[in-house]
This record gives sequence, C-alpha cells and structure tokens, in this order.
Amino acid sequence: MLDLTVAEIKRKLQEADAAAFDVLERSLVADTRKGVRAAVEVARRRLAAEEAERARLAGMYDFERALLAERGGQVAVGLDEVGRGPVAGPLTVGAVVLAPDAIIEGLNDSKQVGPAAREAIAEEVKRRALAWSVCYVEASEIDAAGMTASLVAAFRRAVAEVEAAGTVPDVVLLDGNPLHMDAREVNVVKGDARCASIAAASIVAKVERDALMTRLDEQYPGYGFASNKGYASEEHIRAIKERGLSPVHRASFCTAFTQPTLF
Repeated sequence: MLDLTVAEIKRKLQEADAAAFDVLERSLVADTRKGVRAAVEVARRRLAAEEAERARLAGMYDFERALLAERGGQVAVGLDEVGRGPVAGPLTVGAVVLAPDAIIEGLNDSKQVGPAAREAIAEEVKRRALAWSVCYVEASEIDAAGMTASLVAAFRRAVAEVEAAGTVPDVVLLDGNPLHMDAREVNVVKGDARCASIAAASIVAKVERDALMTRLDEQYPGYGFASNKGYASEEHIRAIKERGLSPVHRASFCTAFTQPTLF
C-alpha cells in the first residue's frame, strides 16, 4: 500500500471495521510514515472503544434478561424518574417496555448522554418499544403530598398506562431503593446505568421534561427554565427573590428563598 497517500490510508482506516482493520494493519506493517503509524493507532483505539461500547450495551440487556429469568417472567417494564430535585416544574416518570430484539445504541443513564444524543435515542426508544409512557406530577401535587407519595403515585400511573395500552409486565424494574409501589417491583441500584429498559425510561423522561421546561420558560419568562430546567441555580434563586414564585414553583422547596430574613 506504499503507493497510496497518507490521506488515502487514513480514509480507509477510518472506514474500516474490525475485520478490515486486521487486513489493513498487516498490509501496513512495512509502512514507516509517521502519518500512517498515527492513523493505525487512531483506528485501533476507535475499534477498541466501539467494542467496549458494544460490550457495555450487551451487558445492560443481559442483566435485564437475567432478572427476568430469575423470576420466571417474559416482559419487564423499566421505570425511572427525573426532576426530583428542582424547585420548579413537575416530577416526571418514564416507563418503557423494550422488545427483546430492540438493541438501541447509546442507551445509558440520561445524565451520561448529551442533549442531542438523548433526543435521538428517545425517538428511537419510542419508535421501537413495545410500550412507553411518561407521567407528570405537578408542583402543587408535590407540595400537597410530598415527594415519596408523589413518586409512588407517578410510578403506578405510568405502569397503569402501559398496561392500558395492552402490555402487561411480569416484572417492574425500578431504579433505586424500594418504594413498594407494586407487587412485581424489583429494585436495581444504579439501574439507569445497568438495565436497558430503566435507561430507556430515564432518557425518555429526561427529554420530555426538558422540552416541557422550555415551553414553561415561554409561559413564565424571567426564571430561565429553558436553561436551568427548574433547578436552583444562582440566577434562578435571584429571579425568585425578585419576582416571587410562579404557579409551577414548588413552594415547599423554595422557603429558603422566599422567607424574609431577620436582618
């Protein structure tokens, strides 16, 4: 391959899968050009990263299949929530039932995935899932019932919506600690990074809530909901002190910003 330019070899290496790389690497053993040696190393690292990602993703699906097998089940629904910590906007719960062959690239804890990738993955999940649902608990409901009761109610509602659509799960996979919200509940600590359907629920819920907070920013301008997503950033706290609370603020979460000081 000494008759090829470095640029041409780089292009071949960039396009090569593992089998093609093995052939190329052997054919380039005698090529001592620095650009070629660097391109070979870059391709080697790329392929190693791709293999590690395939293994990570396969592990998430294998983990879920093992949980189902332990309980003699066939269908699992994964549940996760976003928006537990913000001082404004709803608590949002996602529920997803993945088809056994629905290997969705990039699935991960939503916090580990960038916004553009999250949106693409969420669309793929909704397109290929056997069933999915997103449920909201509004700020006023959280103030009235508290967070734990709100979580339980939202998770139950999400499962009920999946079942109403015609998919009845044998196992309910829940990220985090026990909530005793369903007799089929199986708790998975760090489940959004370990279990495919929980990760899918995490991403769908995150994308839906972020889009809602952007719409709420238009409805209630001045608080920066589109950027802070309802979390208590310095700018958001300052806006609360200047403007007071909007109808979508959780008053019980905002007492530190709204109560008058003694001095």
